[in-house]
Amino acid sequence: MAWTDVDPAHEDEFNRWYDTEQVGRLVAVPGFLSGARFRALRGGPKYLAMYELEDHTVLRSAAYADAVRSQPSGRRMAVSPDTTARNVLMNGYRQIFPARTHPAENPTELPRYLQMGRISIMASMEEEFNDWYNTCYIPGYLKVPGVIQARRFVAIETEPKYLTVYEFENPGVPDTKEWMAARDSNPWSRRVRAAMRLDEGSPAVFERIFPRL
Repeated sequence: MAWTDVDPAHEDEFNRWYDTEQVGRLVAVPGFLSGARFRALRGGPKYLAMYELEDHTVLRSAAYADAVRSQPSGRRMAVSPDTTARNVLMNGYRQIFPARTHPAENPTELPRYLQMGRISIMASMEEEFNDWYNTCYIPGYLKVPGVIQARRFVAIETEPKYLTVYEFENPGVPDTKEWMAARDSNPWSRRVRAAMRLDEGSPAVFERIFPRL
């Protein structure tokens, strides 16, 4: 995952470079399954690039290093996040819910609309937090009309440690009465939320901008 805000003076060219060069260059790396870009409708940072990988170790491969750093094009040098962006977050994640043996065996189509929450949790509550999230919190949201699926991830090296991704049929799902009811449907949630911290800009709702809808 890569989140970023972009200097408005370079935004159009940044988007052209990312759509026509950067995504294609990365998905050609062995171990990259797919890639898509999103723009925040609420929360932030504004832009998100989301890639499905066979395994997070792909991010340490020589092929990935070559694609990201070696022989940069003139356009990359002019408008890449290194030169035009701020609030850059680049994290590799491992999926922890639902569990599956290998993403390549069951690739997930990247969604049209999604909500992401980057979450930190007190160490003393971590085991309970994961149990609550997987067995109590997510199942309630999966019953809400318009929710397609939910996945949870743990960061490989960086903070915040946890990431939750909901896929929606439309961006208005978090504003519905059903979503609000699911949020407060279990008293266990009040205890766990007191130990959680959402990262700045979270939760954010995104719409896909590449490939175009």
